Formats: sequence, structure tokens, C-alpha cells
Amino acid sequence: MDLGLKGRVAIVAAASKGLGRAIAAELAKEGCEVAICARTTADVERAAQEIGAANGREIFWRALDVTDADGVREFVAAAEKKFGRIDICVTNTGGPPSKKFMEITLDEWRTAVNLVLLSSVYFAREVLPRMQRRRWGRLLTITSISVKQPIDGLMLSNSLRAGVTGMAKTLANEFGADGITVNNVCPGYTLTDRLTELFEKRAQDAGVAYDEILKQSTANVPIGRFARPEELAALVAFLASERASSINGTTIAVDGGSTKGLL
Repeated sequence: MDLGLKGRVAIVAAASKGLGRAIAAELAKEGCEVAICARTTADVERAAQEIGAANGREIFWRALDVTDADGVREFVAAAEKKFGRIDICVTNTGGPPSKKFMEITLDEWRTAVNLVLLSSVYFAREVLPRMQRRRWGRLLTITSISVKQPIDGLMLSNSLRAGVTGMAKTLANEFGADGITVNNVCPGYTLTDRLTELFEKRAQDAGVAYDEILKQSTANVPIGRFARPEELAALVAFLASERASSINGTTIAVDGGSTKGLL
């Protein structure tokens, strides 16, 4: 299937590892010019080199803290200067600490607001006017299944990722007439390197095989396994494509059916 992505310019945040990297690699595979950022210079440079080598193209990269509004502005401007325009933007961050309400300090709330919510605001403010001028664009947020089914102990994530989802839905209404779609993608547990490391440690501590821990952990997943990063990345690529032009303001889970709600 030709997704019509060849030559499009895509920004992917937090793309040195995990889901962000898988998304950047998928978009590059589909023919996009890709700009990535992440906090650690060595990690994002390595990711850019490896994704570029695998797909025969140059990946633009910058080390960037996505909570820095000025840094986001400079990164988007630099990507536009490099490739001539911005067509697609995928906002993405790591998660805030796992804590219950009374354990969270006000400073931790402020830090999490900056990380989860305002980072998406910063990217949206920069890319949407550029997309408006070209009458075409795709803004995608990577959130969590917690926006559909809150997860015990994740007060910060439950609260703020829901805020990102509400913002995205409102942006979809405001910018749809400009040829811009805005959608949310919600990963459940996904077999990233980080999750694999966590389960390996859990297996070691329990004195059992890794496969046994994985089997126990996926017992409540209807498809019997966790998603792979490239599966979520494939959905992002489709939503970014010409084929998905009428999909706007949606929130789609990639969780093997784990979420119990109807929508």
C-alpha cells in the first residue's frame, strides 16, 4: 500500500529509544525525511545514524529537552531550514513518576505538567502555523491507555495525558478545515528494550525464566502477548498518511485489547 508519505517531512520527539525510535524508523522506511530529538546527545546521534543507514537517508537530529520551549522552537526551525517544510509532528515523552496523590509534591506536579502537557503545547505552537500555510499537516500525540482506563498509582500520567488528549481533540476541531488532522495514539504495555529489561530483572529476582514472567504479565491481554514497537509505529505511519485524511480527533489504543471500555 502506498501511503503517500514519500518526501513528507516528519518530526518525532523522544526518538532515541523505544516507541519514538520505532516511529522515526517506520516513517523513514515509508520515504519521509525525518528529524528527531531526544535529551541525550550520544543516544539521539546513534539512533539517527542507525535509522539513516537502514533506510539510505540522512536523519536530522538534535539533543533537546522537550520541556524547553525555546529549544523546541529552535529545533523545529532548524528542521524546516534543513528540509524546507514540516508536514508531520509526533509528540512523545517519557512518563512521569509512578505515585499516588498524597505522595506527589507540588514541584513534581509542575515538572510533570511541563514534561507531559506543555511539551506537546510547545510543538503544536510551532508546527501548526507552518502546516496551515501549506494547507496540509498531521499532528499525532503518543499518550497512554491510561486516557481510556486510568491505571492505579499513575496519578500524574492519568491526569496529564488526559489533558493532552483533550487538547488534541480541540485542535482537531480548530484546524481540520486547514487540511490538518490531529489524533492520539495510546500504547499499552509494549515490548520496548526498557520493558524487556524490567521483566528480565523481575525474572532474576523471582528465580524463574523470563518467558514465565512474560506469560504471567500477558495473561490479561486478549491477543496473548504485548504489542511490538513496530506495530504501534505502523499505526502512526498510517494516521500520518494521505490514506487517513478523514481520520481526525480520534484516540486509538494499541494494547492487544486490554482496555475494557467500549471506546
